[in-house]
Amino acid sequence: MFGFGVAVSFGLSADDSAPQWIAGDHHIHSRYSTGWDREQEPPAPILGGDAIYPIQMNALMAKYFGLGWMVATDHGGPNHSQVNLEQAYPELQQSRLVVPEVVQFWGMEFDTPGADHSSLIIPRSHEESAQLFAIESRFAKREPWPADPSWDAEPRLLEALKFMTTQERAPILIANHPSRSAKDIGVYGQYTPAELRDWNDTAPNIAVGMAGAPGHQAAALNKDGGAGNPRPRGYYGNARTLGGFDQFTAIVGGFWDSMLGEGRHWWVTANSDSHVHYSEGGVDFWPGEYSKTHVWAEKNHDAILDGIRHGRVFVTTGDLISALEFSVNASGVSASLGDELVVEKGAEIEVVIRYLDPESNNARGENPSVARVDLIRGDLTGVAEDRSNDLNPTTRVQQRFPAHQFSAEGGMSEVRIKLSAERSGYLRLRGTNGEELEPTSDEIGEDPWSDLWFYSNPIFVRIAD
Repeated sequence: MFGFGVAVSFGLSADDSAPQWIAGDHHIHSRYSTGWDREQEPPAPILGGDAIYPIQMNALMAKYFGLGWMVATDHGGPNHSQVNLEQAYPELQQSRLVVPEVVQFWGMEFDTPGADHSSLIIPRSHEESAQLFAIESRFAKREPWPADPSWDAEPRLLEALKFMTTQERAPILIANHPSRSAKDIGVYGQYTPAELRDWNDTAPNIAVGMAGAPGHQAAALNKDGGAGNPRPRGYYGNARTLGGFDQFTAIVGGFWDSMLGEGRHWWVTANSDSHVHYSEGGVDFWPGEYSKTHVWAEKNHDAILDGIRHGRVFVTTGDLISALEFSVNASGVSASLGDELVVEKGAEIEVVIRYLDPESNNARGENPSVARVDLIRGDLTGVAEDRSNDLNPTTRVQQRFPAHQFSAEGGMSEVRIKLSAERSGYLRLRGTNGEELEPTSDEIGEDPWSDLWFYSNPIFVRIAD
């Protein structure tokens, strides 16, 4: 079971060497997400042509909004690997000196062959810049000039993943905004269930998950912060977000549960996708202003990356909660987020749910409260024969816990429930400040601050052979 140290802002321990919840963001653009002067041959990068802020500015705002880690993730174009290597990476090194309180990773928003964008997170090392250059220059689909359509094919991504497995320090790849190109619920676009299974099969230690809550959540806000701007939340024009979350995550018994039902270690995250802040006419929040990916780790590069890789993560919007203690216990043995508990068939298991509702206001100047927490349960059904499967019909809401059912224990809200383990399966959580039993489609112009959710990654419970 997780333990908590001295409580400070955003639920972090005062001791960086102790495991703690560390909030972060793996999808942040800087001025090195460039525009391109196509009058030149090859096209020349135009700094600030797509996103506008220096990396140091992103880090300062991340610190201001309570983040302890972040990733610099600029997407590419013709010969962009050189822009990253020669211009963006030196700025990241400067940013680490300017804002040492934030653990800053090198990476990029990978121009994924045969798919939409993905966050590529590079482990910290003296070779990190060369490691990213080796990947981007060989495999980013917009890298070659003249443009080569053959680079934009899924087999090249699988080749890239195989290449990453040969690198001395394994990176992490997270699929971003999975359904932004989808035509409708269940009608997929650049990301498909079969494709993400291929990723996870090829490199299960690298391709570990997807953005549950995409960025661009401020699309409906005007420059003064008021809602009503007629733009879809997350820029999901067709298959709308559901409570700010992608359909791949938000539908109980949907794609995410189909992956978990196969026993896959496939995690969800949240991010800002920050390019331009809404107060300057953009569609974005600052890193950490609205969405946070909380990782249970010591505050250093290796530990944070290990926490992401192994699913010790929960995500939240609007600072609905700042810490989560979720465990399954049987016969004196306990498992937490990302873990597996092995029990005898019919064993009694105790589920413990504890969350910290921060007493401070969020970036909107509000202090939202959790209205309900849902315990979601699904069975392990084996590897799907149909690679396009996006359903796990065994998944259900095991129990809904209104806020009044929680007791105050050690400054946290706590509830316990005992269940019988009859089949191998998994448990996960979600919570909200609203009254909807299931997240509904987000309307054009909807105020994102009114509709907040948190999601945990799962705990697996396996029946002993």
